[in-house]
Amino acid sequence: MRHRKDEPGRVTVPSTVSPAATDGATVVTQRPPPAARLPLARRAVAEAVGTGLLVAAVVGSGIMGERLAGGNIGLALLANTAATGAALLALIAAFGPLSGAHFNPVVTLADGFGGDLSWGDARAYIVAQVTGGVLGTAVANLMFGTPVFSLSRHVRAGPAQLFSEVVATFGLLLIIGTCARRRPNAVPLAVASYISAAYWFTASTSFANPAVTLARAVSD
Repeated sequence: MRHRKDEPGRVTVPSTVSPAATDGATVVTQRPPPAARLPLARRAVAEAVGTGLLVAAVVGSGIMGERLAGGNIGLALLANTAATGAALLALIAAFGPLSGAHFNPVVTLADGFGGDLSWGDARAYIVAQVTGGVLGTAVANLMFGTPVFSLSRHVRAGPAQLFSEVVATFGLLLIIGTCARRRPNAVPLAVASYISAAYWFTASTSFANPAVTLARAVSD
């Protein structure tokens, strides 16, 4: 990143330098305004809607996968993975400029501890994420004609499950933090790719998101 010197009184925007030009020239692109400049209410709504759509994709594709896989658990998981990854990619790309597209209390807390988000804003984000996630579960269940809310009977407990979530969450924060600083435009694809892969390399199928975990707990 470099800052342009300009005449007194003029505000300049930090820019990134891209070596993409094949003729050796550098291409300077201005970064968009940070999401934090938008009103908190608008950002909180974006977080609620985005998290809700994400959970609807996770739960809905899970139901569809189980119905169509004919008892093949691997095939059902593959369908769930593909739908979740695609939805995550689209949602981060769409809502990133509005709220940062956290959709995850852990990501919000990381931003709070890092000083990128005030604690008042972080609280609003987390409430919006949890609320949106629960509503997303209801939407998915309504679409498939299942009870709107029902306690999950899938047992996910034990040291292996917990350790898997620690690994999945650590990796997620690492991917987000690294890409956000060095290749911000790659964040949607990087996060979606990582979560899709973590579905398969973790014993817990990589929830890595307390809002999604709570929402999934009220759907069987």
